[in-house]
Order: sequence, then structure tokens, then C-alpha cells
Amino acid sequence: MLMREQRTFNQRLMLALSFAAIFGLGSAIRVILPSYQAVDLGLEASLLAGLLAGYVTGLVSGVLISLPGTINGELLTMPLLAAAGVLGGLLRDCAADPEDIWRFSPLPGLQLRRLLRDPVRRRRALFQICLVLGILFTEFFRDAAGRLFPGAVFVIPRPSDQPLSILLPYLTSIFAITLPLKIWNNARNETKLVEQEQLLMQARLAALSSQINPHFLFNTLNSVSSLIRTNPDQARAMVYRLSNILRRLLRKHENLSPLRDELSFIDDYLAIEMVRFGDKLCFEKEVSPETLDLLVPSMLLQPLVENSIRHGLSGKLEGGVIRLRCKAEGGRIRLTVEDDGVGIPPSKLATLLEQGIGISNVNERLKVLFGNDYRLHIDSKPGVGTRIELEFPELHAGAVSAAAATPLT
Repeated sequence: MLMREQRTFNQRLMLALSFAAIFGLGSAIRVILPSYQAVDLGLEASLLAGLLAGYVTGLVSGVLISLPGTINGELLTMPLLAAAGVLGGLLRDCAADPEDIWRFSPLPGLQLRRLLRDPVRRRRALFQICLVLGILFTEFFRDAAGRLFPGAVFVIPRPSDQPLSILLPYLTSIFAITLPLKIWNNARNETKLVEQEQLLMQARLAALSSQINPHFLFNTLNSVSSLIRTNPDQARAMVYRLSNILRRLLRKHENLSPLRDELSFIDDYLAIEMVRFGDKLCFEKEVSPETLDLLVPSMLLQPLVENSIRHGLSGKLEGGVIRLRCKAEGGRIRLTVEDDGVGIPPSKLATLLEQGIGISNVNERLKVLFGNDYRLHIDSKPGVGTRIELEFPELHAGAVSAAAATPLT
């Protein structure tokens, strides 16, 4: 909640309560144990709350943080801290870019040449100067109120009237606001990096999936074109099947889908291919029932089955058999797609993961989703057939949904 720029009213109140719980405790400790005066950072916290979340959060934070001092008879503490919170909100409105708040430094770069040439740098430097002046003004007002009305507001006593003793409270206030901003900004940047990595992964997966769909569509339309003149009825049936497949693809935006859906997709795909191959193409499935609801990468099986047809069985006059096996054991899914086709020559097999569109695509998506925690093995012998084995961690729909629903902090 602290890292957000846009907050609802309830979120601003919750943030104010968080500030009050943390810094109000410091104020209470100072009231109960007068020897621990340095733990009371109520004024700085009120200004910081307004600076980060606006007037409401600053005002409520100031009022709540001031309660221990007000109960102790420090009657000016509440209006002083509430005003500091509102001042923080005013300073927030002065920032041309909310990022300027997180970039705050008490020693901004003031190279005259850059400021004159770059209006963005000039606005940023002016805001930082205003923020420093706002902190100094708040501390000055507290010091003046403490001198005019002793006991009405908390002020750390000066050990002497030396210049350093006079400057020390002002420097402490600047440091007390700068340090949390730096620490929270580092955490905020780390959160942004994680979010950007997730967006990059999703974009990468989307790009890989977009490679699969046109590839599959091109091959299927080739099959349809070969039947348009010779067998229009079969061509019409293939187009109908294809429209069902494309409709499903257009509705699917997830990177993962249940194995049950992937098998249904394969059935539709093979129905199209069997129009071409007829009885020469046989498909056998051995799937453990407990794996049907497990999640697998979307469009995982179709490129493998297509590879078996295009490179294994299409060059074999008598056709052949494609076998799909799936089982789960030891917390991992094991998928096998094999055929008794013509096989892949060793020279081509060595570069299949780099050159084959379908196989390399599957390998790349598994790498994005699972890192190094997967296995893809291809075994092929010319004249015997090809066997592709996949292994990766089990993924359950409930666990994935819960992980996706957990907000980043």
C-alpha cells in the first residue's frame, strides 16, 4: 500500500493507521520514559505521511500520533502534527512528478548550466528545495512554539546555544525524512523490477504462442486447399473443425491450461489430419485419470503431435501410429509423444531445438515457465521412429490461482 501512487479513501486511512501505530508508539515511549526522547519522530512522520499519501493521510496520522503527547498535557502537539501532515500534502501537490518525491535528496544537483537548459531538472530541483524549506519551517515552528509555550509541545532541549546545537534538530529532521524515503524507494524499485520481469515473461510467452498459431494455421489451410477441388464436403468439414479450434484459441489467454483441455484440442486437430491420412493415421492415448486436471503449458502437445505427423508419418506410405502417454509421480508430470515413422537423421536431430519451429518453441516456453526445472529429451532412430519425453513440476489449478491472487508488496 505504501508503494502505490493511487489509493482509495479506505487505503489512505489504513496507511494513516499504520503510520500512527509505528510512530505513535515512539511518542508513547518518550512520554513514559523521558530518557528516550529521540524515539519521538511524530512531527517528521506526520509530514512524511502527507508527502507520500496526501492531506487525509497526513492529517489523520498527525492527529493519531499526537495522542500520547496530548494526553500528557502537551496541548499544542495535536494541531502542530496535524498541520505538518497537511503541509506534507501541499508539498506533494507541488511535485510535477510523483517520482520526484521518491528521488528526494537534501543535496540536489544544482549545476546552473543543466538547470537552465533542462526544464525538467529545473522543476525537480525547485521541488527538492521547497521540500527542504518545508522541513526546516516545520522544525522552526515547533522550536518557536516550544519556547513560547514551554511544555505545550515536545522539543528536545538544546545542550547549549552553540551553532551546532541549534542546527542539530533541523539536520535530524531532514535525515529522519530522507532515510525512510531512500529505504522505501529501494524496496519500491525491487517490486517494480519483479513486476516488469513478470510482464516481460508474459509478453515473451505471448510472442511464442503467436508463433505456434500461424504455423498451425498455415499447415491446416494447406490441407484444406488440397481437398477443395477433389472433395468439397471433406474440405467443408475441415474448415468447420478449424473454426472450432480457432474459436477456442481466441478465447484462451492463459499460459497454462488443464491437460484435459489440451487433449480435447489434440482430438480436434487430429480430426482434421485424419481427413488427409484416413485409416493410415492411428492415435493412441494412455493418460492417467489423476493427471487430467493438472495444468500444463497451453498449446504444449499440438506442436509435438504435429512434428510426429509432418516429419515422422507423412513420408511413410503405410502411415503409422502416434502414442501419447501421461502420468504423474513424485510431484512431476511425465509426458511422452512417440511415433513409428521414418525418424529424424542424426544431423538434423542435433539442431532440432534450434531450428524446428514447433519443438524449439515448446522448449523455449518450458524454459520461461520453469527455468531449469524441466526436461525435454528427443530420441529418434531413422526407420524406427521418434520419441519425445517431457518432464516438469505438477501444477494444480487451485495453487496457481492463489499465487496469482497474492498481491505484490
